[in-house]
Amino acid sequence: MTNINQIAWDDTVLPFQLDRSSIRGRVARLDGVLDHILSRHEYPGPVAAAVAELALLTALIGPMIKLRWKLSLQVRGKGAIRTIAADYYAPETEGGPARMRAWASFDAERLTEGAHFDQIGEGYFAILIDQGPGSQPYQGITPLAGGSLSACAGTYFAQSEQLPSSFALSYGRSLLPGGVETWRAGGIMLQTLPAQPMLGDGASTESGLIEAADILQGAQSEDWNRANHLLSTVEEMEMIGPSVAPTDLLVRLFHEEQPRVFDPQRVEFGCSCSEDKVRATLSIYSQKDIGHMTTEDGRVTADCQFCGAHYEFDPQSLGFEATIDENGNPLPSAPASPADQDGARP
Repeated sequence: MTNINQIAWDDTVLPFQLDRSSIRGRVARLDGVLDHILSRHEYPGPVAAAVAELALLTALIGPMIKLRWKLSLQVRGKGAIRTIAADYYAPETEGGPARMRAWASFDAERLTEGAHFDQIGEGYFAILIDQGPGSQPYQGITPLAGGSLSACAGTYFAQSEQLPSSFALSYGRSLLPGGVETWRAGGIMLQTLPAQPMLGDGASTESGLIEAADILQGAQSEDWNRANHLLSTVEEMEMIGPSVAPTDLLVRLFHEEQPRVFDPQRVEFGCSCSEDKVRATLSIYSQKDIGHMTTEDGRVTADCQFCGAHYEFDPQSLGFEATIDENGNPLPSAPASPADQDGARP
């Protein structure tokens, strides 16, 4: 186990377990990662808050899955904030960092000063798990409800996994010495340990959504309610830090629940975009289609919405009718079709 006194807690996720309550959880701190994500775009306040909330949820949920490649959280709505997406990439090596990225699209003219969740409107919250080549991606969806993205995540786990889950999140801009502002975020996730939960007779709620009370019974329900009461006493600044370490926070909140911590997971910003992937995406298009994408300067351009990387291509090197490769070298001519051969003239 790692010596927790030697850990710099910025951009980490600390797994823990409450032994008395049979509840697991994670404490996440996103500092440089979140600031890197949001500094790539000039998001208005409500949009930045929505991205921060989804990124923090992604950091909390990602490490709980035996992930070989990527977990994605996606939000689609009909309001001013149309799309929010965040990706969590599993560490490539034992003990290596996980990577994260996030992005949002919005209609600036429709934004108001109201809560960011209300500006997403009607839509859905989705969790997608992709274990890489040779596997079938998994997708789970729940409607946008409950007043926050964290409530949507809790509903997803209750409905799809029958694992009651709750979240306490905090995020915002922090003023550093010298007048520099930076984004900081922190959060805690609680979740019942996978067991054999029995769905009670009262599983059909007024909203049609399964809740913790519909799954847990007896002592398990009492443990869950007690842990969440303790979680409700957490202060925002305790979650964000940096004055309170996650280990100290767990002792403050759950000392009677016998908290036990495991090795933390480091997180850094990372994007999977590349020139080759853009080329592969465009490989399905004909030269006529590529022509519609070509600028007046005779180039095809693409920008990554996550990291802002800019790519430029010679249109003749794109699509399934490309005549040159990426280095500008001529490609072998395709053989004439039978019809062309039959119609050939000397």
